[in-house]
Amino acid sequence: MRKLTLVDVFAGCGGMTRGFVDSGYFEPLLAIEADPDAAATYAANFGHDHMDQRPIEQLETFPSADVLIGGPPCQGFSPLNRQAVGFERRGLWREYLRALKAVGPNAFVMENVPELLRSAEYTAFKKRATKLGFKIEEKVLNAADFGVPQRRMRAIVIGVRRGPVPWPAQTHDEDSWATFRDAVAGLPRTPNGIDWHSKRSPRPESIVRYRAVPMNGGNRFQMQEKLDAEELGHLVPRCWREKPTGTTDVFGRLWWDRPAVTIRTEFHKPEKGRYLHPEAHRPITLREAARCMSFEDSFEFPQTQSMTSVARQIGNAVPPLMARRIAEALGSQLGPDTSRRPGGKVHALRDTTHEGRSRRLASRHA
Repeated sequence: MRKLTLVDVFAGCGGMTRGFVDSGYFEPLLAIEADPDAAATYAANFGHDHMDQRPIEQLETFPSADVLIGGPPCQGFSPLNRQAVGFERRGLWREYLRALKAVGPNAFVMENVPELLRSAEYTAFKKRATKLGFKIEEKVLNAADFGVPQRRMRAIVIGVRRGPVPWPAQTHDEDSWATFRDAVAGLPRTPNGIDWHSKRSPRPESIVRYRAVPMNGGNRFQMQEKLDAEELGHLVPRCWREKPTGTTDVFGRLWWDRPAVTIRTEFHKPEKGRYLHPEAHRPITLREAARCMSFEDSFEFPQTQSMTSVARQIGNAVPPLMARRIAEALGSQLGPDTSRRPGGKVHALRDTTHEGRSRRLASRHA
């Protein structure tokens, strides 16, 4: 059966494409990504032939495809963005709309932070996309409800030309959510340096702080109490002393038997959120975070890139398992008979079977 074709704009490292390919319905025709490292990661996992590494503004033409996916940069919409970083890129919804007109798909999927849906930009986008003939719906979905071991609320916008807007059925609830314990099963407690399961080199005073945070969900207030009791109060930053409420996740530990909190781009820094391991005196590793995003170990994040770059790619990604559930719902409705390009180019994709992944892992660690 010939697969539906896919264009991914603002593709990042390929989390959304991974889910769509894994659904069995889709093959990528074009991916566009401005960041060189993210583009290299995408190419390492899906091939170089259809990755176009440049800002979307520089792309003059687009191929026709069955589905358009992608998430315009979200920093301008994020409530955490107090310094207004990336506000100049809030206008990239216009580039998504330009791609939508040029690709002429039967459906599209847009992903972003929930705040997008309350913005003037989204109102303008929806009005114009509706005029292109799409029936559009939007929802805020929790990735944990689809098997991802992470509580991550994301705005999902789906538009279709024909039929009802398809939404994935929820597969998990609070009683059956995948947990951090599930995510890191099989990884050694002490990082072994393989596939970004690598330790950092924190300063001695940072390790003292880590040890002062109670196991399995402890927070910074408990850390401060313990340090004060041990006459180590000088290790508590003044800004924390002067802010006795709020920011409870800073320097907090994850829980073993709950999903991870939202994995953001600087999760490797415990001062940025609840990113300490439930028991080990360290922040979670990049591989642990990738698993919390539902990336399989076979998904390659190049070791030649910096930790900061790979962490940013992971934190910005769409969880592949969540994307897969969306793709399954969309693909089952569209079906191969809606594809308008019989005999189109078939791109050579990586072997994504269990055996293929095992071979790649074995060769990487040989």
